[in-house]
This record gives sequence, C-alpha cells and structure tokens, in this order.
Amino acid sequence: TNRVLHWISWVIVPVALVLVWSQLRLSGSVGEAWSSGAWRHAVVAGIAGVVSMVPQGLVLLTSVNFATASLALARRNVLVQELPAVEVLARVDTLCLDKTGTITTGRIRLGEIQGPDGGAAPPEVLSALALLSTVGEANATADAIREGIADSEWLGAPGLQEALSSAGAGSRAGVESVPFSSRRKWSAVRDSFGTTWVLGAPEIVLAGHNASVLDRARQIAAQGMRVVALACSRSPWRLAEGQEEPRLPDDLEAAGIVILTEEIRPDAAETLAYFRQQGVDAKVISGDSPETVAAVARQAGVTAPDGGELVVLDARTLPAGAGSGQETEEDLERLADAVERASVLGRVTPEQKRALVRALKSRGHVVAMTGDGVNDALALKDADLGIAMGNGAPATKAVARLVLLKGEFSALPGVVAQGRRVMANTERIASLFLAKTIYASLIAVVVSAMAVAYPFLPRQFTVVSSLTIGIPAFVLALAPSNQRYREGFLGRVLSLCVPAGLMAGTVTLSTYLWLTLTHAPRAQVTTATTLVLITCGLWLLTLTARPLTSWRLGLVALMGTIAVLGVVAPPVRAFFLLAWPTPGVWWVIALMAGLAVGGIELVHLVRRRIVRGRG
Repeated sequence: TNRVLHWISWVIVPVALVLVWSQLRLSGSVGEAWSSGAWRHAVVAGIAGVVSMVPQGLVLLTSVNFATASLALARRNVLVQELPAVEVLARVDTLCLDKTGTITTGRIRLGEIQGPDGGAAPPEVLSALALLSTVGEANATADAIREGIADSEWLGAPGLQEALSSAGAGSRAGVESVPFSSRRKWSAVRDSFGTTWVLGAPEIVLAGHNASVLDRARQIAAQGMRVVALACSRSPWRLAEGQEEPRLPDDLEAAGIVILTEEIRPDAAETLAYFRQQGVDAKVISGDSPETVAAVARQAGVTAPDGGELVVLDARTLPAGAGSGQETEEDLERLADAVERASVLGRVTPEQKRALVRALKSRGHVVAMTGDGVNDALALKDADLGIAMGNGAPATKAVARLVLLKGEFSALPGVVAQGRRVMANTERIASLFLAKTIYASLIAVVVSAMAVAYPFLPRQFTVVSSLTIGIPAFVLALAPSNQRYREGFLGRVLSLCVPAGLMAGTVTLSTYLWLTLTHAPRAQVTTATTLVLITCGLWLLTLTARPLTSWRLGLVALMGTIAVLGVVAPPVRAFFLLAWPTPGVWWVIALMAGLAVGGIELVHLVRRRIVRGRG
C-alpha cells in the first residue's frame, strides 16, 4: 500500500496542475479567466480530478480491517501486540513449535527415579536431587522433581527431609553450585561431603562412559518420556582457561535416571492437521532429546511434509557456526540445507533456535515461532511472527507480536484464519480503490491534452465513489472469507485494476466525447457519463466480490438500485446537478455500459487464463 501511494503521490501533483491549467485555458488566457471569474470553475474541475485520483479510503479501510481482526482475536484470548502481525499471519508457511508448553501442556510430572542398575534409587540420590532442584532460577524440570519427591513415598528417605527443608528455606550456605543452562544442558552442585552431583541430558552427562545406562535412557526417551541423568564425582567441575563456562569432571559415574512425563494437549493433533491442510510446514524444535521430541511429535500427529516418516535431527550435528550469533551467509546456507527437510530437532540451544529461524527465512520462508521460555526469546524476536504463550516468561511475551493469553495451542488456526480473511478482503478493496485511481487519472490526462471541459463535478464523483467503492468496500472489508493466501498480492491487484481502470476510463471518455460532439446539453452529458462510470464500477465490484453469494449479489443490486433512484428522484437529481436522460441518451448509456461490462469481463477472463497458465 505504501508503495502504491508513493507512486500516486508523484503522479497527482503534475496531473492536477496540468488539469487546472487546461481548464483555465478554456476561457482564453489565464488573465481573462481570472477577470471573468472562470477560474472558479477551473479550480472546481481541478479539485474534482485530484480528489478522484486519491484512493481516499484504502488506508482507512485497511487499518479498520486489521483492527477488527485484532478485536476478533482478542475475543479468542489472543493479544495482538503489533497490528502488522495480522498481515503476517496470512503469509506464514513454516511454523516452528517449541515442544514444552506448545504441543504439551507444559505440566511436567515426576514419573520414576531409577538407580544406575535400573532398581530403586538410594537415599543419597534423592537428597542430591532435592538439592539440585533448588539450584539457579526455577524451571519446569526442577519444579517437577522437587514436587514429585515431596509428594511421594520417597519422603521418608534418610536425610531427605533436611534437604527439602533447606531447599524450601533457600539456605544453601557453603554449597557451591552451577545453575542449569539450556546451552550446556546441565546443572551441578557440590555438597558438604565434597561430592559433585550433576543433573542434565544423558548423552552429555554420561558421554564416553556408562554406555549401558545411556542406552537405557535412550530407550525410555524413545517412548516419549523426558529423561535426565544424575551423575556424581569426587572431582569438582572445571573452568577452561580464558572461558567462563564450566566443564564437567572427567570421572563422572552414573548415579541414577530421572523419568518425567508430559501431557500432550488434547487439541494438538487437530490443530496440526489444520496447518497441514493449509500447506504450513510444522517443525518441532526443542532442547530435549531428539528421541523424546520425535515420540511426542508422533503422538501429537506431526508428519513429514510429504506424509512420510519424520526426519529427526540432533542439533549437535548441525554445521559449525550455527548458533554463534555471527553466522555468515555460507553458515546459514549450510544450516538451511540441513534443516529444510527435518520436522523434528532436538538438543537445540537458544542460539541455534535463532539461527534456525534465520536460515529458514534466508530460503524465502515466512516463519512463525511459538514458545514460552526465556530460551525462546531470541528466536521469537527474529521470526517473522513471534507467538508467546500466556503463561510464558515475561521476556518472551515482551518480544512476541502475538500472545496466546490462555496458552491454548488450538487458538492458532483461528489466528491464521483471521490473517487470511484480512488479506483476501484487503486485496478486494485495494482493487476497487486503485481501479478508480487509474480511470480518474486517465480521464484527467485526456481532458487536459484535448483541452475540453472536465466532465464531472466533485459531488458527482462522490456518487460514483460511494456507490461503487465506499459503501461496498466497507462491507467487503468486514465480510468473512475462507480464501487461502497466495503470493503476489500487489501483482494480482495491479493486473486487475490497471486494465479494468483503463477500460472504464476509455468507455467513459468515449461517452463524454460522443455526446459532446452531438451537442447534447451539458446536464445530459454529465448524467450519461456518471451512469456509465457507475456501471463500470459496479461490474468491477462483481469481479472483486466473487464468488457471488446471495448477499454479495444483493449488495451489488442495492448499489445499482440506489444509483437509478438518484436519477429518478427529482430532489436528489437536482442536488447532484443531473438530468433525466432523453431516449437518445438512454440508448447511448445502454450501448456504452454494455461495452464497458463486456470489456471489463474480457479483462477478467484473460487475467484468469494467464494466472492459470503460470500455475
């Protein structure tokens, strides 16, 4: 819209000046026009030409269209934080989903704690888990472990009550700790006995040793469970020289496996099926194990774009440089190659999530990203459309363009549908307004070049604009629409409005010149050109309103009836300086209106055939 208005702004000023000058010249010289008062008529004609070229309601109705979509989304408990987000909704073709809190409810429960041999966990493991669950900022996994231990039969384990009491009071005096980081995937604590306890991703905490425990963890994860491993060491964690990130001790030994369960949203399968039908590719991105994420994705109904088996990717195998924050174009190209076909990505760091979004955008995808945690904030900010859950972190909601206030994943189809309604209706009204700009500009240029009187007064153009554009456009802007978004908005609008506007302008000018050359009275000429132009506008309205359902056909018929009544009713006719056409003028109106309808319909048929040929 801004681009079109920029073009129009450059055209209007010179055309307006030339039009006023040509109307002044009709009275002889400019001086004669000034002395005789004819300049007033020239200025009025110039104003009529300028006003008719301005698509007055396009920006207004587009904004109203977006605003009503925002209100409709608000009723669905979706907060639109940026109005342009409504437009992006219609264009999304790739949806990146965080598993926890999006596909699942976000509620994590402690299922089982196993020892290294698969048996019951010893008391010291439970005490270590209770202590680790208080390290750093609260997170869903730590909360589930702490609450699960406190509410279970494990509560009677020796030393556990003291650990829980200390954790509840927030007193860990003399205890060293490393808080959990989604980048390194582990947290650690060193207790008062000199033992280092590490809790984190099994393939990281148990890497290089405890192969049997690691294999068991993978088998459990493949069933859709979230698994974290507990390991211990007599050595402390280490800090690499020149680095702030700690490194795990080399002599870690498996101490246990913690199995957590997540609840898949009951509406997840239906919601994902909707996106699949709409041609939106869903990618599940999570920091959890790829096996766990893949199992949950399958249960939720995620499928590959071609309907085949899910392609699962471990983010640790992504090209070097992904997630560095300074990816080159070559890095993004390699990353895009790696993730283009993948539907599930596990062990993804926050920086890698951001890089994945950038890589997909570099391939021309319009990317929406959902999330609820602080680790999703970077990706949400860089996505074309960031969608935060209402129960998410404040930082996440601050950078998102949409917030699902109730955290309901099932709200997303309605969100996308609103975006597509807005875009389909905006395309309709843009075609109407810009067609008027085209034919008004053509009439102004030809009248100026031929140095003839401008055929309309401002009030007469008001009739044309109101009945063919203003009132119908307002109704169409707010109407329901199921049309899917297609690329090439501006191209489609211009391919219709330019030839249709030229056809309408040509027929209207031909009517004006025909009656002028036959020396018809001025009022008859103006009335005929006004009615012919209204016919052109109404037929263009039928093109943009298609398919012509009963109410749309009724809208066109109502506008046509009002136009006829405006000529029939003497008071209205007198106000708009129109006249009742003579029989001969009626024949001219009928002939030229028929030519206009046939020409505009031919434009539509040719345009549709060209579009189909390209498709």
